[in-house]
Amino acid sequence: MSEENRGPEPSQGSGPRQDAEPRRRMADRLTRAVERPRKETDRLARALERPRKETDRPRREVVTSPRTMAARHPRYPVTREIDEQTRLGEVYMGSLIRTQFRLALFVCTVLGCVVGGLPMLFLLVPELREVRLLGIPLPWVVLAGLIYPAFVIGAWLYVRQAERNERHFAELVDRAR
Repeated sequence: MSEENRGPEPSQGSGPRQDAEPRRRMADRLTRAVERPRKETDRLARALERPRKETDRPRREVVTSPRTMAARHPRYPVTREIDEQTRLGEVYMGSLIRTQFRLALFVCTVLGCVVGGLPMLFLLVPELREVRLLGIPLPWVVLAGLIYPAFVIGAWLYVRQAERNERHFAELVDRAR
């Protein structure tokens, strides 16, 4: 028989030696596989232990919607809603009207208390009815001369506050565009 066709000779120790080599390679692979997570864990622990610099920022992720090309509902300006008298326009106008109405009630209540309270004051304090200014009784002076400036001041304050309410409403409408 020729040497080429024969198997390895038993004297060369082919049995246990050849089986040991794949086992050793497998053991090396397992050791590396176990060591790799340990190294990464150690690296992360060191990163957490070091003080964080202001330049170290977390990585930002960009998230996009899959419906970026979806049809969007057209936004109508609030002024159009008001002009067309839609339900939303009615809500906006109703809020302005309620605000102006509350202001008018407040001013009328204050002036009504002043005008209605003066006769009550003169009725409850009779000494004030006897006081005279330049020969004219005090109730006449107050009711005929001082009430009208109070009405003018009340009207001026009302107009100022009403214009302020309208400016706030206009800003609200502009912001909603």
